[in-house]
Amino acid sequence: MSAAEARQRKPLPRQDTSELQKHSTKPPVEPRLKHGIPMQIARSLAMAAWFDCCCVVIFVTQLVGAPLYLINKDWYYTYMAYTKQNFGLVITTLTEYGCPTLFRVSGDESVRGQLHLSEDGMLQTQFPERMVLIANHQVYTDWVYLWWIAYTNVMHGRIFIILKESLKYIPVMGQGMMFYGFIFMARKWQSDKPRLQHRLEKLKTRLSGSKSGKSQFDPMWLLIFPEGTNLSLNTKRRSDEFGLKQGYPSFKHMILPRSTGLFFCLQQLRGTVEYVYDSTIAYEGPPKGSYPDKYFTLRSTYVRGRPPTSVNMHWRRFAVADIPLDDQKEFDEWLRARWAEKDELMDHYFETGRFPSELAGSIEAKNATEEQKVAISGGYVESYVRLHHWVELIQIFIVLLGLAFLCRFVCTWSR
Repeated sequence: MSAAEARQRKPLPRQDTSELQKHSTKPPVEPRLKHGIPMQIARSLAMAAWFDCCCVVIFVTQLVGAPLYLINKDWYYTYMAYTKQNFGLVITTLTEYGCPTLFRVSGDESVRGQLHLSEDGMLQTQFPERMVLIANHQVYTDWVYLWWIAYTNVMHGRIFIILKESLKYIPVMGQGMMFYGFIFMARKWQSDKPRLQHRLEKLKTRLSGSKSGKSQFDPMWLLIFPEGTNLSLNTKRRSDEFGLKQGYPSFKHMILPRSTGLFFCLQQLRGTVEYVYDSTIAYEGPPKGSYPDKYFTLRSTYVRGRPPTSVNMHWRRFAVADIPLDDQKEFDEWLRARWAEKDELMDHYFETGRFPSELAGSIEAKNATEEQKVAISGGYVESYVRLHHWVELIQIFIVLLGLAFLCRFVCTWSR
């Protein structure tokens, strides 16, 4: 789709979802807490113990492999991708057992044939191994769910996130994210630009991690939230005030996107990335006109037992070649036009309980349940956030277990 065609995009069709809604949840209501204070304390201790233990194990594993940077950079980046996979497994396990969450995924014609159900009945995405991923920012858990999407594409070790600088000072986790190659921004373009350019140059370096063997560059999903912060009463008010001064119309469900960082990234990555993938995220539960940050915080989701009734994602993609990257004003208009479309998508969601979908007839599923078959008939893939198999968790500990076994063997042999 060209930029001109995108600006003239027709209004979204209103789908008949009556049959689907027979098998769906009731109209959105505020989710109730599942756990009282004693259970919240027990859950907090159990999940904190699991999460902290795994984070320390992953960080120590990273330190063990850090010398590879001086030996062979390809080995180093592959090894750190392995440790990043491990963190993806940790947060997926937390979600699967701590707050089971239903995913409902749809898309437009541009992603047709790329969303399926795997043989074990889980969402399977077939997106490219190099892309820039943008999304609206609803709540702090957005990145958790997008990381799981990467897991369904076997890309959970190759995701790179642009986030605020203060996060790198969190003990253990912050240093771990630095090993991951995440890009920290101080939100001051003069100081952010050189560090961003430095990181993007590394993401353009040809390495040896390509899964397909066809790409000239290493696999990479670069995740950017153009809004810069999550949706809330305060951020929406500031966004509307800024838009009013600039003469921009305000959105109902979105914050005005900031174009500078994304524009720079796409300029730098042009020629190495073919598509920008866009995800519009909505959470079932809060009524229309309210903000989900009041309902779904990290604490309420993982500790208090109040996850969203469902997480809904609508996917589409844009060819980088069709995006105006020679003039920032044109790009800014292009990005705001896309956000206006996302606002329409959110309107459609609140009216029907689902995003529209153009994927009917293209979704492969071998072992779908009856509920999943009904969803598939309408062009939706439904799946809970989970691992394929708990055995995958062994890889989190395998390096340190191997070292412990080796040390024991050496000590025994030397006696």
